[in-house]
Amino acid sequence: QVQLVESGGGSVQAGGSLRLSCAASGDSGNCVAWFRQPPGKEREGLATIWTAIGTITYTDSVPGRFTVSQDRAKNTVYLQIDNLKPEDTGMYYCAAASAIRYRCPRPETTNYVNWGQGTQVIVSS
Repeated sequence: QVQLVESGGGSVQAGGSLRLSCAASGDSGNCVAWFRQPPGKEREGLATIWTAIGTITYTDSVPGRFTVSQDRAKNTVYLQIDNLKPEDTGMYYCAAASAIRYRCPRPETTNYVNWGQGTQVIVSS
C-alpha cells in the first residue's frame, strides 16, 4: 500500500512561489497526479506524471505558472507554482494510480485511489 505525504504549502503573498512535494513510500504505481481544491469548490486535476519515464501531462486549465517535476531517487514528485495568485488558494493533493495501456489515467478524482492528506496554500493579495 502506497503512502503519499504532501508538504511545502503555506501562506504567501501574491507574486511569490511555492514548491509542493509529494513523497511516496511503497509502490506508487506508475502515475502521480496533482489536484487542487479551492475553498468551497470541487477538487480539480492539474497534471499527471508517469514516474517511470517522466512524461508529464497538464490539464488544459492549468496556467503555465505550474510545473511538475520529480526526483526519482527520492521517490518524490514536485509541483512548482510561480507568480502565485489569490485564486491559487486551496488544498493541494497528490494521488497515485497505475498506468493504463502505458498512459496515466486522466486526473479525475475517480481515477485515483491512493491519496495524500493534502497541503494548504493560502495566497494573499
